[in-house]
Amino acid sequence: MTSTVLPEVDLKSLPGVRQFDLTGHVAIITGGSKGLGAAIAAGLASAGATTVIVSRGLDEATAVAKEITAGFGKPSIPISADVTDPDSVKQMVEQVMAQTGRIDILINSAGINIRGSIADLTYEEFQQVQKTNVDGTWLACKAVLPHMKKAKYGRIVNIASTLGVVGLANRTPYNASKGAVVTMTRGLGLELAQLGVTCNALCPGPFLTPMNVPIADSEDAKKNIIGAVAMERWGTLNEIQGAAILLSSPAASYMTGSLITVDGGWTAR
Repeated sequence: MTSTVLPEVDLKSLPGVRQFDLTGHVAIITGGSKGLGAAIAAGLASAGATTVIVSRGLDEATAVAKEITAGFGKPSIPISADVTDPDSVKQMVEQVMAQTGRIDILINSAGINIRGSIADLTYEEFQQVQKTNVDGTWLACKAVLPHMKKAKYGRIVNIASTLGVVGLANRTPYNASKGAVVTMTRGLGLELAQLGVTCNALCPGPFLTPMNVPIADSEDAKKNIIGAVAMERWGTLNEIQGAAILLSSPAASYMTGSLITVDGGWTAR
């Protein structure tokens, strides 16, 4: 029986903080014009990345891209695309490749939420949430992967949710969609494991995004959302950036099919 001999490690040669340097990397952020998507885009730009802000509305994407360029001195490219339309997603990727020649990072942040009891929601509303949150994520992954595989490097970060891990009443469309994103992430992570491309998911808890502002002061939110969070508060947008930078960076080279919850302790209970 042979024993494993541990190699000697020169601590001075370890890359350390440089593993989080995204200089020269190109990152596509779908849903990048607002909420968590815009915050993540700013975080990646702060780490040196060139960001591509994708939104259905070009004016919204352009405004965020200009703000990022002015704030961080890094190029930011606005693109109008509909993540539920395969042709639109394909054109988005072609446009990025034509302008930058590479795609290193994909952040799938485009998403919607339609709340209500199952008795009151329509099937069309259920389908609408799945089409954006699930189909849109899958289509974007499929479109960027040929380029990442060719480069033998890539970071895919799917924005799932704690509601893909735990349930909450009157959220069946969103629960179903984010649960699908979680298991899609795990499956794709395994599929890509030998190719130099990682696929992981961020599971945010209750952040005070434009999606959540309408319910922020409701009794339901105070009891079942904030009341369930160990920190007893909403997350602020900057608090998603550190985990996003990690999963988008070379530092995440031994992570794939993984979930990181950023939820103030909600799922720890």
